[in-house]
Amino acid sequence: MRIERLPNNPIIRPHMDARMGANVNGPSLVRTPDWLPNPLGKYYLYFGHHQGDYIRLAWSDHLTGPWTTYEPGVLHLNDAYTTGHLASPDVHVDNGNREIRMYYHGPVPGRGQQSKVALSADGIHFTARPENLGNSYFRVFKWQGATFALGMPGIFYRSQDGLTGFRQGPVLFSEDQRHTALKLDGNTLSVFYSNAHDCPERILLARVELTPDWMSWRASKAVVILEPETGYEGADLPLQPSRRGWSPERARQLRDPGIYREGADTYLLYSVAGESGIAIAKITD
Repeated sequence: MRIERLPNNPIIRPHMDARMGANVNGPSLVRTPDWLPNPLGKYYLYFGHHQGDYIRLAWSDHLTGPWTTYEPGVLHLNDAYTTGHLASPDVHVDNGNREIRMYYHGPVPGRGQQSKVALSADGIHFTARPENLGNSYFRVFKWQGATFALGMPGIFYRSQDGLTGFRQGPVLFSEDQRHTALKLDGNTLSVFYSNAHDCPERILLARVELTPDWMSWRASKAVVILEPETGYEGADLPLQPSRRGWSPERARQLRDPGIYREGADTYLLYSVAGESGIAIAKITD
């Protein structure tokens, strides 16, 4: 596997507007569908702030930018059925229903951090649903007529419609696993992720061969695919083990992978220097 960083990185930086602040993490990129009314641009990039009270959105006509933030944001804490913060968007285009689905998480009284889902007809105005779906950091994929999710740390879930009734299944990864990204090719699920406490924290890849008996699923041994090597990724900073929780300052860490596919091309988005921006790279198998 070859990883080629694209020019103009990082494509998202701190303080791109008056509201967003310095903490930047959790990218989820989609191409705006033809049916979307009055799109701001060809691409919508959703992302979060580790302690933010709304989900961020940036738009562009090119993957390498320039990117412009939509300063009002797209889902706010008061409308999200969470308390304290909301973050980690995982956004999917449902062409059949002409709908944008966004999975996200936040604290729920008495339940810790829970994933939820919000729906939108335009990619900007979202209506959240109150149901707790499972643990935080949901990353969702469809396989053999069902909807599956991978939550933190390494917990798989399954639902018939992707909106309700997620049932917990196997746990395949360690308690150190943080944010994941998924790429499905046939019955092979590629899981991109990082681990808290790694030194440095970097992007790893493991694969899971999917079978009808999901309790028999197993993850392959992980390999490192990307480490901090540039200044914007934090390579100029001391080498230290990462910690759970947010990164209030720049650090020598890569986190929060996100996968975007367009035709035959696959791209990896990821948080740089801890949570100090978002970069993009092209993956060649």
